[in-house]
Amino acid sequence: MSGAIETSGASEEMGRLDLLKSQLAALFEVSSILSRSLNLRETLCELLKVLHDHGRLRYGMVSLVDTESGDLLVSALHDSASDTFTTVRYRPGEGIIGRILERNEPWILPRVGDEPRFLDRLSLYDPNLPFIGVPIRVGEEGAVGVFAAQPQSADGLLDERARFLEMIANLIGQAVRLANRVAAEQQALREERDKLRRQVKGDHGFESIIGRAATMRLVFDQVRQVAKWNTTVLIRGESGTGKELVANAIHYNSPRARGAFVKLNCAALPDNLLESELFGHEKGAFTGAVSQRKGRFEQADGGTLFLDEIGEISPAFQAKLLRVLQEGEFERVGGNRTLKVDVRVIAATNRDLEAFVRSGEFREDLYYRLNVMPIRMPALRDRLEDVPDLARFLITKIARTQGRELDITDSALRVLMRYSWPGNVRELENCLERAAVMSETGVIDRDAIHLSGFGDGLDTDTPTALAPAAESAPKPDIDDPNLDERERVIAALEEAGWVQAKAARLLNMTPRQIAYRIQTLNIKVRQF
Repeated sequence: MSGAIETSGASEEMGRLDLLKSQLAALFEVSSILSRSLNLRETLCELLKVLHDHGRLRYGMVSLVDTESGDLLVSALHDSASDTFTTVRYRPGEGIIGRILERNEPWILPRVGDEPRFLDRLSLYDPNLPFIGVPIRVGEEGAVGVFAAQPQSADGLLDERARFLEMIANLIGQAVRLANRVAAEQQALREERDKLRRQVKGDHGFESIIGRAATMRLVFDQVRQVAKWNTTVLIRGESGTGKELVANAIHYNSPRARGAFVKLNCAALPDNLLESELFGHEKGAFTGAVSQRKGRFEQADGGTLFLDEIGEISPAFQAKLLRVLQEGEFERVGGNRTLKVDVRVIAATNRDLEAFVRSGEFREDLYYRLNVMPIRMPALRDRLEDVPDLARFLITKIARTQGRELDITDSALRVLMRYSWPGNVRELENCLERAAVMSETGVIDRDAIHLSGFGDGLDTDTPTALAPAAESAPKPDIDDPNLDERERVIAALEEAGWVQAKAARLLNMTPRQIAYRIQTLNIKVRQF
């Protein structure tokens, strides 16, 4: 009798050791699987397959809490038809699975068929075999799911199997925590990306190009039309007219808006560096090329490449650029592998390319390749009626930079509209920024404009330096209740062409009274 008992005990110990050996092998495989991928569902399915093959556990199932409903949803199931059970759910406290979640405790069923609360919604489990379910915990958050499986045989080792399932459930909990963190970070990145895209599109859309003149309306129409297609665009115009703004508007209102917008000033680099910047280089191609580098064309693949000052490139480099524009292919410097790219090219220049073509300084075939859709930006002197709107837009921009409120008076705008702006919008912005610095109160009036050095270095007596005021200039309103006394006197002087006697009549004053106010209010009288 004692011999039979010893044989039974030895057999049970052998079974326990055999189970431990298989569990250790399964645990090693599980740890390897959890380190392979961040795809949670794919990882869990592989994990359950390992437990089936090496851990002697059938029909492993992982159910995770749905954050919106609070129900348990089947997230992974080791079964050939597991995709059909993705809609199976359990409410907290419902059935065995729901009770495990609610109580946050393991549950061992020695025989499935003896438990009436076992719902078996998956219709998979053998009623004559045991069933083990354990909660999946994530730190101090409590149970976030349930891990359950059915042993392949009924034996006296259910407690050992339950502890093994708890170990696996702890590892699953860490994977769930990592997956949730990664998902939250990815969602935050997507939201930030979409926010930045909206901001960039707003900053570089049509709203950033100010103009109501007929010449600017033509530019807007051209930009709206050409933005729809992949046509090469050549933007012409003097320096400071806003050619880069137009290039931005074309890209961010085109189907390529989600692609990269890469810029390069061709006048800033010599030919050898320009070739490396545009086409990239291989490691060791030249002294200092310590690694392979992608060029601007590769960086802009699927997007837009803006080539500013295209008229400055040498005839030798023009031939290399022509090939990329014609064929869409090139080789890196020092390389022999031909690369193909899908890039839309927008070029800009302030040079007379037609004259360069006639003199042989610019290739005629490259000129026609670039000049598919020309857009000409008008000089600011040709659209002085846009100066008030431009000035107010720039003042708002400068105010954001300086972190304070800024305002500009009508008298200051009238001064700005008498100037021809040889430096175009860039010169206007510089003038307003200097005036903002000189204004302690944040109100930019005509005196602040003059204190900023407005027109210094120019012959303001010549007709090229001063232009007549446009018809749409802000008219002085001496009856405006928002004007203080100084602004009202200046408005009257402006309307009277700075003739003091006429201004006095407009204000119902005597010439002596207005002269006194000009002196006490420190108004600088302009002579014409």
